[in-house]
Amino acid sequence: MEYHDSPTATELAARAREFVDEVVIPTERERLGDGPVGEDVVAELRAEARSREIYCPQIDGAHGGMGHDLRDVLPLFEEAGRSLLGAAAMRVDAPDEGNMHTLELVGTDRQKEEWLEPLVAGEIRSGFAMTEPRQGGGSDPKMLATTAEADGDEYVLDGHKWWTTQGSHADVLLVMAVTDPDAHPYEGASILLVPTDADGVELVRDIPHLGPDLDGHGHAEFRFDGVRVPEENLLGAENAGFAIAQQRLGPARLTHCMRFSGMARRALTIAKAYMDEREAFGSTLSEKQSLRYDIADAETRLHAARTMVRHAAEEIARGSQARVPVSMSKVFTANVCQEAIDLAVQCCGGAGISRDLPLADFYEAVRAFRIVDGADEVHQRVIAREAFEDADEHADELQNLPTF
Repeated sequence: MEYHDSPTATELAARAREFVDEVVIPTERERLGDGPVGEDVVAELRAEARSREIYCPQIDGAHGGMGHDLRDVLPLFEEAGRSLLGAAAMRVDAPDEGNMHTLELVGTDRQKEEWLEPLVAGEIRSGFAMTEPRQGGGSDPKMLATTAEADGDEYVLDGHKWWTTQGSHADVLLVMAVTDPDAHPYEGASILLVPTDADGVELVRDIPHLGPDLDGHGHAEFRFDGVRVPEENLLGAENAGFAIAQQRLGPARLTHCMRFSGMARRALTIAKAYMDEREAFGSTLSEKQSLRYDIADAETRLHAARTMVRHAAEEIARGSQARVPVSMSKVFTANVCQEAIDLAVQCCGGAGISRDLPLADFYEAVRAFRIVDGADEVHQRVIAREAFEDADEHADELQNLPTF
């Protein structure tokens, strides 16, 4: 596989890199270890991103974005990922990025005006409520237990969700619920747009979790008790929730991959700078053959991950769901990034686990990447299923094998 980024992609990435180096990282350094930054700080960063023409590049200009193709914005996502504030600054941050993409794909004109355009402008926030605590396991969405029963021109929503990223700050939730309990699980669920201030919506708590919260997202738990949702808040067709979610999750997984590969890139950059200066046993750490080979291996695997992501994006652009290429990209990149950041921490020793550098925050953040947007094992299951289906098609080749 090869990739050749377009001139547009190269230009966007260059502007984003300059912005992150000149504005975002200095802002991050001022606040390391101080917890979430204020909305005023994010607003200032976004204003600067707009002036540099790198704000929300993935959404159509009619709704306030820049209208670029997914393939052209992937390198920008990687540059954004070099700082925990970068994605929010350029409005390419999860979960809003994926929710905006979903609204753009299947939302009605009214829904786009009411929800998409304020999201693009940064005036509101959103959450995607799919994972459930008990019956509806996060790794097996077919076990969905939250229901939305039609009642006249409304749905009555009942259920329990958690790990809704940014939920406690969200103005609207995209809630996955069963609307046809008699249908196959993949054909009986829908997505509803639910304002968080609606009667019956209870924010239970923000779940304490591993990882930094510099951008103030958090992960919320909700209960829905007889929430009446107007049918005009149905997102896309009724019972098409899983098909819509797949349209959302494929590109979103690739953007996650690029953000985390940017994080891993910066981690290695910090480690290499430290190794050039740190002396031990008669030479700098950068002259130690073992560490040099470890860095070389990490750089090689990151390059492979970037290539896989771009290949999956090409498949999506051709009209394919690209489930296997996306799963391969996600599970491979998650592990490669974790290994690279772990190596950076190790190379920096005590400095690596201090909060003087961003490596400790990166180390905590990257561990979740092997779980969110589908755990490693779920993606491996998708890949293995395809592999064995392909093997079944060629089972006749076994007839030619000798008997021992």
